[in-house]
Amino acid sequence: MGALSPRQSAPAMLHNDILRAIRYMLDLSDAKVVELVKLADPAYLLEKEDVQAMLLREDEPGYQTCSTPVLARFLDGLVIYRRGRDDSQPPRPPEKRITNNVVLKKLRVAFELKDVDMHAIFESVGLPVSKPELSALFRQPEHKNFRACGDQMLRNFMKGLTLRLRGGF
Repeated sequence: MGALSPRQSAPAMLHNDILRAIRYMLDLSDAKVVELVKLADPAYLLEKEDVQAMLLREDEPGYQTCSTPVLARFLDGLVIYRRGRDDSQPPRPPEKRITNNVVLKKLRVAFELKDVDMHAIFESVGLPVSKPELSALFRQPEHKNFRACGDQMLRNFMKGLTLRLRGGF
């Protein structure tokens, strides 16, 4: 198989890795993860034990895959938790597919990051991103200038955001 073109949507990092990274970034308890999911969808059934199983490594007994519905609600709950709920708008349906671009966008919204903040975060981990490259990450996949966010780019961004939030820069 050939490499993806910049316009194709790459599959996302493992959802469990994303959940693990954000949980570490914000020092969230298992109960807080459940609470964030419930903020986005109070009817969604997720227990603390499910979260614990999702945080295990793949080769550990009891490992559970973090599904798209769980990650989508977690990210939406994070946005609501950090920014508040906008009652003037109807609730958005959860994402049906979570790509690295969607994760990047949700983190940008949740932490109210401007372009200058995004550039500083990428720069802090030795991955400078130009203005056109950054804007291409937030375009619709159908747009001619869309660029898929690779796993390495998302990992580096989350590492830089973690450093920023935990006082590393």
